[in-house]
Amino acid sequence: MEIRHFRYFLAVAQHCNFTRAAEVLGIAPPTLSRQIQDLENALGVRLFVRKQRQVSLTEAGQALLPEADATVRQFELAQRHAQRAGRGETGHIELGYVASAVYSGVLQRQVQAYAQESAEVSLSVREAPMASLPTMVAEGRFDLGYVRSPMALPPELEAIRLNSEGFVLAIAADAWLTRLKHISAEHLQHETFILPEQISGTLHVAAQGGYAPKLGAQPGGLVAVIALVSLNRGVAVVPASVVGHISLPNVLYRTIEGCDATSWLSLIYRRFEKSAAVVRYIDKVKREAG
Repeated sequence: MEIRHFRYFLAVAQHCNFTRAAEVLGIAPPTLSRQIQDLENALGVRLFVRKQRQVSLTEAGQALLPEADATVRQFELAQRHAQRAGRGETGHIELGYVASAVYSGVLQRQVQAYAQESAEVSLSVREAPMASLPTMVAEGRFDLGYVRSPMALPPELEAIRLNSEGFVLAIAADAWLTRLKHISAEHLQHETFILPEQISGTLHVAAQGGYAPKLGAQPGGLVAVIALVSLNRGVAVVPASVVGHISLPNVLYRTIEGCDATSWLSLIYRRFEKSAAVVRYIDKVKREAG
């Protein structure tokens, strides 16, 4: 007995005629008749009273009717759910990000665009330390991660390069540097650098000035970095997107003359990802990134 037998039974019960039911099903009447006989033989009961031009349900057929209808509906529902899951239209994604993904607007834009197309995929979005985020993705604690590159990644991960941006210098409002019309890398030789999670900008500025940087604390997220600057603990080379997004008392942002260093956001993911919902997200970001 197969689900098609129930579908054939329901069609005959609805039309009370083998010929009309066969037309709706797209099969020959003799074939339909044999399928109903197979169902009756399997159940060991008669389901229809056959007359010359129409049929009617027996008591056993009437008992089977609601059960067969529910079975077919549940099967079709399960089939649709499986197909949608296979297309990545349902499921769950754990997504981690660093703060600058929010300041740049990339996180909001891409998450919202995906959510509009895949409304039945649940998204859990959490900030995470950048140093540990790649490992968390590789180990499956996150499915995807937004990090600031360049950075080394585990071999099982790949990355999609997103928007690039330059760096600015965060300084205390009462620092001596504010008296300069232009600030160059050389002016920062004796400054203490508060380190963000992505230190490539700091290293580039020091290399440009020809000195080894005096390194201060590395407190974590960008708000914590700027907070230490506001307390006069040092200066910080930070992504330009923080300007206008992190505004703390006693902090000013200045360009660094001649500094052409850049960093970029990357979406990182497992190289052999199996979740259709996650693959759908990755493919969407790839298309946007070009």
